[in-house]
Amino acid sequence: MTFAQTAGLGAVAGLTILVGLPVARIGRPRPSRMAFLTAGSVGVLIFLFYDVIKNASQTITGALDQSRAQGIGYGLLLAAGIGAGLMGLVVFERLMKRRRPRVHPGPGAMAAAALDMPPAPATSAAGTGSRRTPLSDAARVALFIAVGIGLHNFSEGLAIGQSGATGAYQLFLVLVIGFGLHNVTEGLGITGPMIGERPSWRFLGLLGIIGGGPTFVGTLIGYQFTSAALSVLFLALAAGAILYVIGELQHVGRKIGAHDIGMLGLLTGFLLAYGTDLVLHAAGA
Repeated sequence: MTFAQTAGLGAVAGLTILVGLPVARIGRPRPSRMAFLTAGSVGVLIFLFYDVIKNASQTITGALDQSRAQGIGYGLLLAAGIGAGLMGLVVFERLMKRRRPRVHPGPGAMAAAALDMPPAPATSAAGTGSRRTPLSDAARVALFIAVGIGLHNFSEGLAIGQSGATGAYQLFLVLVIGFGLHNVTEGLGITGPMIGERPSWRFLGLLGIIGGGPTFVGTLIGYQFTSAALSVLFLALAAGAILYVIGELQHVGRKIGAHDIGMLGLLTGFLLAYGTDLVLHAAGA
């Protein structure tokens, strides 16, 4: 398969994440529904964390079978990448808070719903107001989710590019279709924190590029050369970022309440993501 064909299909597989993003523009739901959708995002992310660690571990154990030194090196790379992905967002969060003006536009629709208050006006960069105002708390969490998923999707793009370059066409098509379907659920995971805020289409498009664009970039790189170390590194960075976001969403969930509905959403999100992965596996990927 030519480089242009591989790149085009890699882009399609990544940008299907845009299908799930418009959910964030629905009207402000009741707290119970908000709790369900937020916890559903956590469920999707929990599965992604499991999937990331599983794939990285397969590379590490395979390297250990061939060279103990190389396997240990990959293991250390995994640990360092998780730490960098997690603490990098912690540092970025602190910098964002220092630059945030003292006159805050509001806690965002989700926290407002938890406190039984009217939603904050759409004055954040995610809404329709001034570009100079900071992101709302919910939009900021969604941005972090997109970053974590984008790092994960980069490694998926590497697999697509490598299969296209080696002529494994059946595997290539399965990967494109499977990862494309899987990215739809990831789009739902990104938008969960912003339900009720009605973010702008421009901001949703930005989230889609951050979350799905790395699939295309990974495809381009994967077509040119193979690097197990690069794959492990980006999987590790994704794992660290996902861990941070899960912690943030748990904090949001506690503010909303409706714990029993939230647990149902958590289970639904996990099973939805796991089910799409099983379909991909059954198809031969």
